[in-house]
Amino acid sequence: MDEPEPLTYAQAGVDIEAGDRAVARIKAHVRSTHRPEVIEDTAGFGGLFSVDALPYESPVLVASTDGVGTKSDVARLARKYDTIGIDLVGTGDDIAAQGADPLFFQDYISVGVLEPEMIDEIVRGVAGGCRTAGFALLGGEMSEHPGAMEPGAFDLVGFAVGAADRSLLLPRDVGAGDALVGIASPGLRCNGYTLARRALFDRGHRRLDEPAWPGADRSLGDELLVPSVIYAPALARLRREVEVHALAHITGGGLSGNVARVLPDGCEARIRRGSWEEPRIFREVQAAGEIADAEMERVFNLGIGMVAVVPASAISEAIESLARSRHAAWHIGEIARGAGRVTLTRD
Repeated sequence: MDEPEPLTYAQAGVDIEAGDRAVARIKAHVRSTHRPEVIEDTAGFGGLFSVDALPYESPVLVASTDGVGTKSDVARLARKYDTIGIDLVGTGDDIAAQGADPLFFQDYISVGVLEPEMIDEIVRGVAGGCRTAGFALLGGEMSEHPGAMEPGAFDLVGFAVGAADRSLLLPRDVGAGDALVGIASPGLRCNGYTLARRALFDRGHRRLDEPAWPGADRSLGDELLVPSVIYAPALARLRREVEVHALAHITGGGLSGNVARVLPDGCEARIRRGSWEEPRIFREVQAAGEIADAEMERVFNLGIGMVAVVPASAISEAIESLARSRHAAWHIGEIARGAGRVTLTRD
């Protein structure tokens, strides 16, 4: 009886050579994000970043981890990977919401089958997002999971690190009478896609290649893949120009779940729906799935990607500062005395 040939990694489904080709393709993208603090050491097992010259009196590192979730499934079905990396860096705004400045970022990409061209597109987006935010893309990892993930499937996770002066960390000094300034988000960011996909595709029988809505100038797929806004540079400017008491990044949990995180004891937030322009895509999702208002408010950002808590006297100043950073913003509510609730009412 003939002996079986020795099994190789490639026969098991992992292509080491494809991984090497992918690494070669993305090197220029990674290098394009480097800051002076990055210590070049291509032989190392970890990224190196010097903190000696950081301009903080009492520095605190702020770190966060997040991923793009099932928005990756939309990218896979559309075969469009050039913006999902921007979405990943947008999750790093969690650190900006605590008053931190971006320092460095790392990504982790897991795939069913490693396609160097797809990796190249994804990392090009990550690098572009890092340049916008001010992160150095300090490293990352790719892993191929044949048998555990389908060919074409991928997941994308990021790790963000920033720094702030301890005395300037947010939230601080939030109190009754403060105003809520909402900053525009043109799409869903990376939140609620499981519900949106079920509503649009399973209930509404919509297709990615059809118009996003009657008369729309782009497809539903393109609308669902609108990249997340990266707020970090605008928030840094806002903190320099305006007294900011808190920032709430509107991610999973919607406005109510995330604004609640910056409320001190004895305060509540009152938000007025109708005081800002809600993107059409939310109406399409709600109609297709016959979703209740309360569920929409609990899951989606509804067109507000970040909320700044500022003194009532600084509302106009805050909106003008954000406009100089090319972000639309609105006065959407107030902080009042109460028991920690966040209520949304319609104007």
